[in-house]
Amino acid sequence: MDEILAQLGGLLLGSIPTIIFLVLLYASYSVLVHKPLVRVLAERYARTEGAMERARADIASAEARTAEYEQRLREARLAMFKRQEARRQQAVEARAAAVADARAQARSQIDKAKAGIEREKLAAQAALGAESVRLAAEIIRTVLSPVTAQAPAVGR
Repeated sequence: MDEILAQLGGLLLGSIPTIIFLVLLYASYSVLVHKPLVRVLAERYARTEGAMERARADIASAEARTAEYEQRLREARLAMFKRQEARRQQAVEARAAAVADARAQARSQIDKAKAGIEREKLAAQAALGAESVRLAAEIIRTVLSPVTAQAPAVGR
């Protein structure tokens, strides 16, 4: 057993330079490869994620600007429709005023025509009254003139 232990001790003593070499290799790997690689990967991840976050922020900003633009567009359309409605209302009011004015003028002309017709009627009635008096006198004279012309002869 001593022999096995001696061989084992010899193997362990022979492996010390290998263990030291492995520790040095691991340390140099960590310093030369692993840490720079981790740093580069972290930077790359940060840049990628940063770009993604900037892209998300840009998309959100664009959506906000789009929503604001659409809101202003809706407001502009609403204002335009209100102006059109106001103009239409003014046109309706102007048309109603013109119709009322035309009706007033027509009513005035009708009243003037009625007054003229009434004056003509009164004048015609007066003229007919005077004419009827003249015609009545002429009828009486015509009817009575043969009687008066015969009356002296009848009385003889």
